[in-house]
Amino acid sequence: MFSRNLLSLRSTPMHSKDKVLVVGTTADYIHWIRQANPGRAIFLTAPEIRHPANEANPHPVEEILCDLEEPSHALHELINHLQNWDLTVNGIACFDCESLELAAYLAMELNLPYPSVESIRLCRDKFVTKTIWRKNQIPCPRVKLVQSAGDVSDFLMELDAPCVLKPVTGSGSELVFRCSTRKDCDQGTRLILKELKNRKSDRLYRSMTTWFVVEECLRGDEFSCDFFIRNNSVRIIRLTKKIKDPDKPFGTISAYMLSDCKTEGLDKNALERILCRAAGALGVSEAICMVDFIACGGEISLLEMTPRPGGDCLPFLLKQSMALDILTYTLDFAQRKKSSLPKSNGRYAALRFHANCPGKITKINDNLLQQDSRVIEIHRLRQPGHHVTMPPHDYESWYLGHVIFKPFPDIDLDVQTRELSQSLNVVMENDGHSF
Repeated sequence: MFSRNLLSLRSTPMHSKDKVLVVGTTADYIHWIRQANPGRAIFLTAPEIRHPANEANPHPVEEILCDLEEPSHALHELINHLQNWDLTVNGIACFDCESLELAAYLAMELNLPYPSVESIRLCRDKFVTKTIWRKNQIPCPRVKLVQSAGDVSDFLMELDAPCVLKPVTGSGSELVFRCSTRKDCDQGTRLILKELKNRKSDRLYRSMTTWFVVEECLRGDEFSCDFFIRNNSVRIIRLTKKIKDPDKPFGTISAYMLSDCKTEGLDKNALERILCRAAGALGVSEAICMVDFIACGGEISLLEMTPRPGGDCLPFLLKQSMALDILTYTLDFAQRKKSSLPKSNGRYAALRFHANCPGKITKINDNLLQQDSRVIEIHRLRQPGHHVTMPPHDYESWYLGHVIFKPFPDIDLDVQTRELSQSLNVVMENDGHSF
């Protein structure tokens, strides 16, 4: 068995025996990393991710398929793999919230730099994160851990202002509801508890199916930011402004606009100081992190922080606007290799497409997008035959893809995103509806 592996190894690009371990990511990210960095990484992948994937299977030396639910089993499989192929791991990277804790455990066992398991848990718990931040005078919304509509209503009355319900764990705008009245509190509580119960088998939610978080709904513009922290110093990698769609479920992001602190009236040094203190309070001392925050009148309030770079359409936006491959940059950071941060070469945005109704897609036409001079890249996730289920039951199937575009400078961005959204023609089977 070992000799056969060695024969296969000779036909595989293996620039070094030292590899980056990429824990629990998706098939499309694996394909991206393999294309950009042949032979550089080992992927620890769940079988349910690999089996339905359209992307080509990695060479056996590059991927370990195993159950990611049991850390000790994953470690055992990893050690066996390294011994069989005579390899070592000198860095760990993770791009998915579900696998961050596993990555931390493996890093600890392999004595590699990475946030601790405890730090990951603090970051992933939205109530604990903000409790720690407020204790350390780091600006963020007021927050409460609740179980009932009565608890939410009490918090609403205490604030005398709108509040937001969200899971204790979770990601993005999934199961996030805004409440302004007692009726909103009742309806939001019923929905979140019902959907959390339906997600008991989901690795993101199963630890918290009866508790959830209610927090202050702050006014201002919302931003997403990647930064790295090392040696008690922070540097911002990218800053993007979020464009929300008022006609979609609360919190849905329709577009990201690449920006900078100067353009947005923010003090870059002050922001980096806040990020450094916020990461340190959670025990994160060396990592690439993503943070969401609200800015109003130059004042910043942090919403959440996760020790991984931003995903979704953001890597595509960075690649087009800054010639920055954030996945490769993350591998460099994990292996402590020097890599420079390029500057943006213009005004770029990423527009996300969402279905307007449930049903089966019978036709999807992006010809108008292809002909639009602003559009640089089209990334379609769905094809005819795809079944759409709408939020709050499903926040994945209604996402149809994105485009990277360069907005016209003299037209409001909201106007342009609406115009481009209407350029994607989608026909659904349910009632002949199209949009």
